[in-house]
This record gives sequence, structure tokens and C-alpha cells, in this order.
Amino acid sequence: MSRITPSRLVASGVALAIMSGAPGASAQETKPSAAASSSKADTLRICASAAQSPLSLENETGLENRIAVALAEAMGRKAQFVWSSKPAIYIVRDYLDKNQCDVVIGLDTGDPRVLTSKPYFRTGYVFVTKAEKNLDIKSWSDPRIKSFSHIAVPFGSPAEVMLKEIGEYENDMAYLYSLVNFRSPRNQYTQIDPARMVGEVATGAAELAAAFAPDVARFVKSSSTPLRMTLIDDDSKRSDGQKIGQHYDQSVGVRLADKELLAQVNAGLERAKPKIDQILTAEGVPLLPIVNPVAAH
Repeated sequence: MSRITPSRLVASGVALAIMSGAPGASAQETKPSAAASSSKADTLRICASAAQSPLSLENETGLENRIAVALAEAMGRKAQFVWSSKPAIYIVRDYLDKNQCDVVIGLDTGDPRVLTSKPYFRTGYVFVTKAEKNLDIKSWSDPRIKSFSHIAVPFGSPAEVMLKEIGEYENDMAYLYSLVNFRSPRNQYTQIDPARMVGEVATGAAELAAAFAPDVARFVKSSSTPLRMTLIDDDSKRSDGQKIGQHYDQSVGVRLADKELLAQVNAGLERAKPKIDQILTAEGVPLLPIVNPVAAH
């Protein structure tokens, strides 16, 4: 359950190095749990991070926990979560690749580390603002963004890239680092809590937050301060013309050699689609038409 996946790690080479286990990368090691012993035909071993709220929670109420259970049921299997205390960005390297679990929920379609299923939903990055301000900002090209003193964005995300592209990152950098107690994301995997980003907007400490919709939808919906969540138009480009994607298809990942399991997952996802759509809608995640309904691998 890896929110900032390789196709979106466009601004964080160190994070990519950590995720791939490159020399010099720093990561706290966590041994797989005993529950990850071996795969059984009647169970679906699901790689899960206990450090990925609101997507993955040990009480199994996270968005992707619930989707995983729906998938397992549609496959005629029992969901068995294999928990890690590490951030989800390490799940593929330290759990899936080591055969401690069999599927990862919520990867970008086409993630090169795995075989990805047919996409089961598409969504994107959103702007979060106070509802009372009645802002209709939908694009990073909106000139009003430059008038804001504080903008909360995840490190290593398309939102951070665009903050740099519009020339506002230097002005916002000290504020962003304050949200993680000034730990640098350059030499360790550091991320701003999505609940904190939403809370910053709710209290007025930030005028705007930009994050991946599934990461913040629950907090926006439950906020005592009315907030607005608006999908960002998929029109962002760097100064050199390179597209910076804002919308992404989401898939289930399996090991690169697990073609048989991939076929079973695809069949299960088709059967589970009504339940999964219901879960996403209840969470408040805005849905977009899937661009490519076939499996990426």
C-alpha cells in the first residue's frame, strides 16, 4: 500500500534509492511477521503497512484494507494481512519480493516493480481549501496560488514538483519542513501526515493543500470545519514541457513471475467492482473514468 509510487516519485531520487535498496539508502529494518509463513490456496496474503493511515490500519478499517477484503472474498479466499511497521513504500522490496505476502493494494498501474492488475479505479491529486472561501482552483496554472503564504504538499509528489515549477517552493520550504519537525526528506524517507495537511487548511495555517485524493478524502469528510476537495486538472507541465501527471489508475500488484495469481486477481476485481466502488464512494474519493481498462503487464 504505497502512496508515493515510482511513477509519482518524480522529485525524490533518494526515496527511489531507499525503495529499491540501493547502497547508502537508510531504512529501519523490520522482520516479517510470523503470519507470513506460507501461502495457502484458501487465503490471500495481503502486504500491509501499519504506518499508512488512512489507507492501512491494523484494525483493518483502512480504505485499502477494506478493498483487500472485498477482493479476497470475490476470489473465494480469506484475507490474511501481513503487517509491517515500515512506511508502505518499502512493502514491495521487503515483503512481496521476499515471498512474505502475495498482493499489494493500491499501486499505480504499470508500477515496474510488479505485475499490475487491470485498474480498478482512477482518481487524482486534489486541492483542499476551506469551503467558506469558495475557491474554485482546479489547476496549478491558476495565478491565485502564488498569493498564498502556506501550501501543504507531500514530499516527492507531483504537487511538490509543481510548487517548484511555479516558483513558490523556496517560500514554502520552511513551512513544509516544520510539519515534519524539520527532518530532511533528502536522507531518509520522510512524509507529511495527510491528516496534518488537512488540519492545516482547517485551522487556517495553510490556505491550500494538494495531495492524492485517497490519502486525504477521509479527513476532509470528517473535518469539523467544512472543506472543499477539488480534483486538479491533468494539465500540469514542467518548464521543459514534460507532463507532470495529476490523475492515476490504481491496480493490485503481484510478484513479476506470478502470472497465474494475476489472472485470479483480475477475475476477482471484476466480481468485486460493485463493492469496491461502494467503498470508494463512502470514503469520499472522487472517481474518474479509467483510461486503460486492460492489465498493464
